[in-house]
Amino acid sequence: MPARKRHTRAIAVTLGCTSLALALSTPALATGRPSHAGPGVERAVLPAGDGWAAAEGSTTGGANATPDHVYTVTDRAELIAAFAEAGDAPKIIRISGTVHGNSDVNGTPIGCERYQTGGYTLEKYLAAYDPEVWGRDAVPSGPLEEARVASAKLQAAAVTIKVPSNTTLVGVGKNPKVIGASLQVRDVSNVIIRNIGFEDTYDCFPQWDPTDGAEGAWNSEYDNLVVYGSRHVWVDHNTFSDGDRPDADQPHYFGQVYQQHDGLFDIVRGADLVTVSWNVLKDHDKTMLIGNSDGAGATDRGKLRVTLHHNLFKDVKERAPRVRFGQVDAYNNHFVATKGSAYGYTFGIGAESRLVAEHNAFTLTREVDRATILKKWSESSLTARNNYVAGRKTDLVAVHNAGVPGEHLTEGAGWTPRLRTAVHHPLAVPVLVALEAGAGRASASGR
Repeated sequence: MPARKRHTRAIAVTLGCTSLALALSTPALATGRPSHAGPGVERAVLPAGDGWAAAEGSTTGGANATPDHVYTVTDRAELIAAFAEAGDAPKIIRISGTVHGNSDVNGTPIGCERYQTGGYTLEKYLAAYDPEVWGRDAVPSGPLEEARVASAKLQAAAVTIKVPSNTTLVGVGKNPKVIGASLQVRDVSNVIIRNIGFEDTYDCFPQWDPTDGAEGAWNSEYDNLVVYGSRHVWVDHNTFSDGDRPDADQPHYFGQVYQQHDGLFDIVRGADLVTVSWNVLKDHDKTMLIGNSDGAGATDRGKLRVTLHHNLFKDVKERAPRVRFGQVDAYNNHFVATKGSAYGYTFGIGAESRLVAEHNAFTLTREVDRATILKKWSESSLTARNNYVAGRKTDLVAVHNAGVPGEHLTEGAGWTPRLRTAVHHPLAVPVLVALEAGAGRASASGR
């Protein structure tokens, strides 16, 4: 049999066996009926050995919550009240329906105009800071910039929601979502976030900076989820996207896209022992930072230990993730770029990063240069083994070094991951992830 046919048949057999096994073990998923979270899912804990969040203790969230610390919330006010009432006691917060970050006291969605103060309007701001009027040598200042900042503070107070320690935040029922809110897991520990659709955390008041790059840029705030200075965090079976407000549909002002989104999900400022599993991150530009500054070594060095496994990154332009300082284990993820989607790079290799990227699958259009899967930002080494691009085993480092002159990457992250559960063949990963990743598919067992 010719080698090409043997290769094709091997793929078919692998995928066929995977599909059969999944159909036998998880019939609800195989038939397209999501398994909505029930009591078992609500009290699930991170399985032993499942990534960095399983090191140096366990991640249990609110699994030990007493009945009076189990809450079902349907809007922002109820969510904040539940967090405040329970404090740091073990708690289970059940998201039912859609929670809007931009909403009034009754949970009714509101628009950006409700935050405007000090005479701010976008039309006035555009007129005042048009490069033909303001120039390109200084960032905006003066009354309208002050009004923008004041308006932004009002929105920040509404959409920024802090998650306390010993919390399980879990979606229940049909299609649980958080839209337009920025959840902050900040300086706490032992948090589990599962089974939720996070959408469209948008900034009503981006700042124009004519000095940002050669042409200037609009800079926005807020991520859907931020893990900041926290330990033992498990983020599992969620879906992150820009929802109905994709960047591609936004207008251009001063020749640049009016960027209302920052990241989807960032892990920064000394965060440590985090496992990110079976999530979908899609349709976004700046997707995930692990470590947010080259100058944060004093805070981040020896921390930012993060595991990413069995996640789908679909049509994300960059930062999937971009890594600084951390020991990051990325295995069995599926990276997809469909025709017409913007693509910059997947893995960003930053200051003192020690990324291990193994057993991942890449489904990319022919237009994507395979050499750009890796992007060198700083002088760091990485391990990249047994990754498959378009069904073929590919040495990502060698392809990068051959295709991007002047950006030589060195092989060898200097450590070997030990905290992994099932490691699947990369040819099986697209099927597994398609069937099991994302909101609505969490199980009591952690898979």
